[in-house]
Amino acid sequence: MTINRIWEMPNSNTFNIKCISKLIEKYNDPNIVSIDPFANKNRIAKVTNDIDGQYNCDYNMDAIEFLGIFKDNSIDLVFFDPPYSPRQVSECYKKLGKSVNMQTTQSSFWSNLKDEVARIVKLNGYCISFAWNSMGIGKTRGFEIKEILLVAHGGNHNDTICTVEQKIK
Repeated sequence: MTINRIWEMPNSNTFNIKCISKLIEKYNDPNIVSIDPFANKNRIAKVTNDIDGQYNCDYNMDAIEFLGIFKDNSIDLVFFDPPYSPRQVSECYKKLGKSVNMQTTQSSFWSNLKDEVARIVKLNGYCISFAWNSMGIGKTRGFEIKEILLVAHGGNHNDTICTVEQKIK
């Protein structure tokens, strides 16, 4: 496993951070099926989704519903950049006029998404997770960490932790 630590200015669009963009380029082959359930402005994946209809994505669905449309073991690469905290989930849902409840602000929000990612990623496929922790999809779901990129933003900004995992079982 490789761990790298780089300092870069924060950016609300995670994939526009230079070192993160380089990490993505290493794994995002144009001949594979890649998806992004939280695409925002990004068009890096072959199939994109964002719950917010203002973004020109292939789909504008809740991420759990989006992941549910894919067959088991059908995806080569998932970019997993969900809201990092219950507060961020709440802000996003409220901005869109959606109700915020226990299902959207408890840890089951993330674990249900991770279960779906584990279901759809092919054996030897990858998931690149972005968060304030390096938990990723996880060993218990059949993934092994291959690379971690720690992006330190300095000051009062939380680091962005990028975890590259491969599905091994």
